[in-house]
Amino acid sequence: SRAVTRLVDRGGVPRGVLVALAALATLAPLVSPFAPDALDLAVRRGAPSLSHWFGTDELGRDVLARVLYGGRVSLAIGVLSALLSVTLGTLIGTLAGLLRGITEGVLMRITDAVLAIPRLPLLMILSAIMQPSIPLLIVLVGSTGWMETARVVRAEVLTLVDRGFVEAAHAAGSPTPLIVWRHLLPNVAATIGVAATLSVGRALLLESALSFFGVGVQPPDASWGNMLYQAQSTMTTEPWLALFPGLAIFITVFFVNSLGQRLAPVERR
Repeated sequence: SRAVTRLVDRGGVPRGVLVALAALATLAPLVSPFAPDALDLAVRRGAPSLSHWFGTDELGRDVLARVLYGGRVSLAIGVLSALLSVTLGTLIGTLAGLLRGITEGVLMRITDAVLAIPRLPLLMILSAIMQPSIPLLIVLVGSTGWMETARVVRAEVLTLVDRGFVEAAHAAGSPTPLIVWRHLLPNVAATIGVAATLSVGRALLLESALSFFGVGVQPPDASWGNMLYQAQSTMTTEPWLALFPGLAIFITVFFVNSLGQRLAPVERR
């Protein structure tokens, strides 16, 4: 029982669930015998059964196949946009913490100004104007989510720059980029890791919301969000069309956030 408790406390269960979800999405052709866009009008609107575990939609497409293939798109948007936002936030936060003075003031005021703009309405407007592809959607979501990371990284860097080991590195003549790489970034790695996991959860929800409102991933590409969008009119008569992609979003975001909450204490020990 102690081993199980230790595994849960250290994020073993969230990691396992997330790895399993990623593996299922990656190995979708092996898991489901159906293609996500294969039409079979003879089994339209079919309830879950032994031949179609998650049922079929209004065109006879297998819902399990669409959830698995849609997971590839949703997870890619979540992970890659989170990577972009964390990279931008780390860069801006590190520069603000190191340079201070006017540079810090300008960067932080820009951060506060962007943070004051509601993110979802902004993304809905940009998506409606640009009608983005999946790569552009990754850029839009990632480039509007760096502000929290920048503020947290700046605070961490400010506490580190006056430490003895950083001053010793300066006194030894180490260039600033080397000090950042060898001394500052390793010490803020836990903070960056937590920010990254939480950013993945937020990005997944944003992609789902955008697709749900019809301005995210566009058909014929499947994502969990646009599957919910397409199931709006049949939620009472064919609930499985919304249930399974909705569960996929819930489980992924729940365990991503659980992993993020458990990383910080472990890294600081």
